Amino acid sequence: MNSIVEITTNHRPICSNAVNVYLTKFAAIVPMRVYPDNALTQLEFDKIKTILLNYCQSTIGKEQVEAMRIHTQLNYIQITLRQTQEYQFIKQANQYFPSDFILDLRKDVKLLGIPGAQLTGEQWLLLRKLVDHMGQLFKWFDAERQAAYSHLYLVIAESYFEKTIIESIDEVIDDRGLVKDNASEDLAKIRAQLYKKRQELRRIFEKVLGRLAKSGYTADIDESFSNGRRVVAVFSEYKRQVKGFLHGESDSRKTAFIEPEETIELNNELFSLEQDETKEVQRVLRQLTAQLAPYSSLLMGYLQMVGLYDFIKAKALLAIDMNAHMPVVENKATSHLIQAYHPLLYMYNKASGKKTIPVNLELDDEARILIISGPNAGGKTVSMKTLGLNQVMLQSGLLVPVHPDSQMGIYKQLFIQLGDTQNLAFELSTYSSHLTHMKYFIENANGKTLFFIDELGSGSDPHLGGAFAEVILEELSQKHAQGIVTTHYLNLKVMANHNKGIVNGAMQFDEVKLEPLYQLVIGKPGSSYTFAIAERIGLPQHLINRARKLVDTHHFELDKLLNRTEQDLQLVQKERKELHKLIKENDILKLELNKTLDKEKHLQQIALLREQNRVAEEKFTYLKEMERNLKQIALDYKKSDKKEEVMKTLYNLLFKKNDAIVINKLAKKVDKQYKESAAPIVVGSTVKLKKNYQVGEVIGFKGKRAIVKVGQLPMNIDIEDLLVVEKIEEVEVPKIGMGRHKSVGNKIAENKIPERRNNNQKK
Repeated sequence: MNSIVEITTNHRPICSNAVNVYLTKFAAIVPMRVYPDNALTQLEFDKIKTILLNYCQSTIGKEQVEAMRIHTQLNYIQITLRQTQEYQFIKQANQYFPSDFILDLRKDVKLLGIPGAQLTGEQWLLLRKLVDHMGQLFKWFDAERQAAYSHLYLVIAESYFEKTIIESIDEVIDDRGLVKDNASEDLAKIRAQLYKKRQELRRIFEKVLGRLAKSGYTADIDESFSNGRRVVAVFSEYKRQVKGFLHGESDSRKTAFIEPEETIELNNELFSLEQDETKEVQRVLRQLTAQLAPYSSLLMGYLQMVGLYDFIKAKALLAIDMNAHMPVVENKATSHLIQAYHPLLYMYNKASGKKTIPVNLELDDEARILIISGPNAGGKTVSMKTLGLNQVMLQSGLLVPVHPDSQMGIYKQLFIQLGDTQNLAFELSTYSSHLTHMKYFIENANGKTLFFIDELGSGSDPHLGGAFAEVILEELSQKHAQGIVTTHYLNLKVMANHNKGIVNGAMQFDEVKLEPLYQLVIGKPGSSYTFAIAERIGLPQHLINRARKLVDTHHFELDKLLNRTEQDLQLVQKERKELHKLIKENDILKLELNKTLDKEKHLQQIALLREQNRVAEEKFTYLKEMERNLKQIALDYKKSDKKEEVMKTLYNLLFKKNDAIVINKLAKKVDKQYKESAAPIVVGSTVKLKKNYQVGEVIGFKGKRAIVKVGQLPMNIDIEDLLVVEKIEEVEVPKIGMGRHKSVGNKIAENKIPERRNNNQKK
């Protein structure tokens, strides 16, 4: 985009260069260097872009996809990844984000910026929708969302919403795209005259039409329009009887269209007024265009922002489809992939209902080159492409299908050599072309280079090709380039164990079922399973034996050792899985046991709390009853002349709970003196109080409560707390106890009460 000259109104820039700043901020960044030219096609990155294009709805969004570059600047990569991740969160949370404006109005906006131009009412309606959409965007990003989706907000952070545009359009254009009557005084006058003349023309025309119809001159259609003028349709044989201007006849020559002479002058006036209306409408539209022309750059920025959000939305939808995440991105050459999937293979298998095997691999300065060996069709190339395609996608701002704990760095060069590279145009054989690529790799590789070589050294004599392959790997390792190499050469497998920075990797294979397992194991070379596959598919045994004799003994033994080692490793991994499964089951049982124990403790605590609540309720009831009794005793003490009797009652009330032994004895003695009766409670009944074993006489009732006289003190007690009793005459022992209790009460009354009286007197 070209630079924008800012025009200010009320200290606010009319034109915004926010998108310019956002899009060109990293324009000077050198993109990743890719070799050869079709390297991205070999990695199938073009297929990713095709899928991404299908998710875009706007033209500008699709242009963003076509213009995607593989960036090498950490800050820009992180911003684009975070934007995609934030939009992914919005979609997965089923939140609404205003990104449904997809019209490409760049031609209209460019026309707006041309001096003397005129936009139509329909064009202004579309521009109003654009501005209204931007208003929704700015409104959506409230303070809370600006913080939560800060990277998405960066797109509009340097811009602003200009409501003046909508207000200016609404003053002139209605919701149908027509210029309003009050857009100008002259237009209002012209349209008022037009309305008046049209009404007058309608009356006169209907009068003429009625007269002609009465005369039988008019055809079935009665009336029509010709060149915008209202005419009468009459039978051709009567056209000379009707005064007016003949506009023409029908194709059948049966109907003539005549403009009555009474309406000719009015039609002329209407035509003139309509011409004036058209001129005034055009003048108003030109004036509106000139008024809002300074906002053309702002509107162009709005379009770029809308298109950019459409592009980000497409990337988020792609990430959701391939279950992609944002790994930890570091500003160095490193790759630590955890549960990484080949994006296209994952989406294909997902659609087919198949399972995809993830890859775990690691490249850094300590383990720079990974040599993957194993049987054909075992997944060597797919594992290699998994890293390559994910790396390209990451540096293009796309989320990748890896575990979020994965660590991915930034590479500045990507070199690829896959498959048959025979070039007939330059008369290069497969191996010659292969060496040409290797020459470029060696001359240009550095510590920021990521390379992939499929079947290194193939196309030549195995011994000679293997020797050159060793030299090439040593040179690339010395330049600290990082990459993956697939091979069947045993010398390269052996080499990896003796060279620092080069490690072996093997694709696992089920020798019994003759099926690849598509699992990459780092740290050991793999067997090609040449003889095993030959035996399993049924080749004659004598041919296999002859082939074995032709192979060098050490070579054969090494391949056999690799074969056995891999099978042993698979067994160990199987047992490890079983062990992990048992450990997991044990953890589940332990968790369930802890839950059961916690539940039991919880139930015990609930029971304890219930018991505590019950005791607290009883204490509360006791205290309320005590308060009521004390008030009654205080009242009786004031009224009664027998103060000692009242004090005895007070003693029984206050000290019966503290003297538990006395109460227990009292309960036993009362049970010996009285026996329970089934008789109803009536006035005069002898009753026992259930709570304190006191015995009294019922002297009356008050609702559901009985007034019981215990000693000299009348008590108001709930009937349910009383039992009717009868005295057992034979029992003599309780009299001694009662007397002893009485003597204790008398002693307290004699010794304690006088002191209280004296104290009261002193007070």
